[in-house]
Amino acid sequence: MEQPVKKYQSGVEATLDVIGGKWKSIILYHLVDEKRRFNELRRLTPSISHKMLTQQLRELERDGLVFRHDYNEVPPRVEYELSEYGQGLIGVLDFFCYWGEAHLERVYGDKSVALEGPFMSEEEMLQIASGAGLKRE
Repeated sequence: MEQPVKKYQSGVEATLDVIGGKWKSIILYHLVDEKRRFNELRRLTPSISHKMLTQQLRELERDGLVFRHDYNEVPPRVEYELSEYGQGLIGVLDFFCYWGEAHLERVYGDKSVALEGPFMSEEEMLQIASGAGLKRE
């Protein structure tokens, strides 16, 4: 049976339907530069529960943003990485970082008061602000 087409008021709403919530953008952010194992993602996101991380990864995989790689090894090894489709969100995630750091500067005068790091350099922030985006190595 075909699912009915969900109607959105804007592209922002459609984007947030896929990456919204407390954890998905953070998980995606940690997958931008490299593959990560489940427990590595848990360490990088200490406030997330095992159950929630599992659920969010399954949804990101279902939506085609993340690939899950199961290796036939003992002990079992599973890694997650951004799919090519998910890599299309890197600019969005970079801008989230830029905007969030600028917001913390505005509110606190010093983003390091509220942000544990890593920080974007002024050059990186200017690249994003000018629309150039970041080139990740």
